[in-house]
Amino acid sequence: MMSNARVLPRVLIVDDEEAARYGMSRALRSYDTTEAGSVEQARRRLSEQRPDLVLLDINLPGASGLDYLRELAALPDSPPVVMITAHGAERTAVEAIKAGAYDYLAKPFEVDELRLVVKNALEAHALRRENDRLKAELKAARGAGELLGESEAMRRVYDRIAKVAATDVTVLICGESGTGKELAARAIHESAARRTGEFVAMNCAALPSELIESELFGHEKGAFTGAAAQRKGKFELADGGTIFLDEIGDMSINTQAKLLRVLEERKVERLGSTHPVPVDVRVISATNRDLAAAVANEKFRADLYYRLRVVQIDLPPLRERREDIAMLAQHFLDRCAEKYGLKCKTIARETMARLLAYDWPGNVRELRNAVERSAVLADGSQLEPGDLPEEIRARRVEIVRSTPQTAPADADNLAVPYLADFREARREFERAYLERCLVETAGNVTRAAERVGMHRQSLQQKLRDLGLTRRYVAGDETQDSSDD
Repeated sequence: MMSNARVLPRVLIVDDEEAARYGMSRALRSYDTTEAGSVEQARRRLSEQRPDLVLLDINLPGASGLDYLRELAALPDSPPVVMITAHGAERTAVEAIKAGAYDYLAKPFEVDELRLVVKNALEAHALRRENDRLKAELKAARGAGELLGESEAMRRVYDRIAKVAATDVTVLICGESGTGKELAARAIHESAARRTGEFVAMNCAALPSELIESELFGHEKGAFTGAAAQRKGKFELADGGTIFLDEIGDMSINTQAKLLRVLEERKVERLGSTHPVPVDVRVISATNRDLAAAVANEKFRADLYYRLRVVQIDLPPLRERREDIAMLAQHFLDRCAEKYGLKCKTIARETMARLLAYDWPGNVRELRNAVERSAVLADGSQLEPGDLPEEIRARRVEIVRSTPQTAPADADNLAVPYLADFREARREFERAYLERCLVETAGNVTRAAERVGMHRQSLQQKLRDLGLTRRYVAGDETQDSSDD
């Protein structure tokens, strides 16, 4: 089990006056403070234990505080520095800010002023570190094309994409709206030998049925009223490449029959023509409907269904891969800030807690739109809860500082940890989320694995990593004996 002991932020106080160091140390007794009376002593303290913040007096024996500030600023992952200046030394303070100091305090200062500046500096540094960490994870998490995520569910998607890309089989991509079905189709195309050909996408739900055939197969001049010239269809345009048929479940039965014929014969006939045109096209289709049920209800042709579904790829909804939300949100924020020249670069912890707790019925598309809207309207350099859309802002979340020991009583609202380290916060979220699932499945790991979309063995390993082994994994061997 994880320890509930809280790691205190480390503050290094560098001042040649012993009384000043003592006063600041007492004022900051809620932190782990270390003292140094000179730059040389500060260097030794820094080599022994890296501080999270440095309080640095400008007037020091030997090397000056400004020189040491520049030395600190050159370090990788340098700690924030708050300069201590003499009263009336505003010009020196400005010079310190330009050299990289987070802020400055002019002696004499109030205790509350010191505590506030230290608190703000530590929070700003923690956010910067979380932002850097998310960017590093984002860079490592690119699995296929523009698809992002490092969850187990997405890794299964990447694995299947890699396998089908080496072949020319037809692929059916299933998933709710907003899960990235077209991105998956493009990833398959760009990973295959056909990547030098065209990727032609068509939304089968966007056009009335009488126009779909013309779009797919083309038409001759005069084939129907308004056909003023010959026109190639999507299949001909995709010759040598890939055609992506989105929302295939909305295609009419008559068009389904003609599409099946094209797939079998590899030829198309333009409307108004009697001369088939050979086409060499890979077909990838997608749907947010249950096509098996549509086949059973005779709303979709069974022969076409099996022809399209040689390999099926299921994209998970965002609520089933919550561990990807943080990196996706940061990715969309970075992209939006770069595109529109916005100063908003980070996401406040309280804001991230609400993003993690929301169910995202619109999936990744809704998350992207919410982050972009919030970034455009935000006033500061980070997204605050008040910048979020109302439906997300109103989501009740519980901010906790210690390890959750039980699943939340309200199954619709997860306890989200409020911790300085993002990896620890994500671990605590996973723990609370999986505890809730296990409580709702009476501790049955097999049923819990089905609910969260994981293999049973993978969930067992995750429970061991989270310290839940004794309570659930051992007892599950008897509980699940009837299931396996």
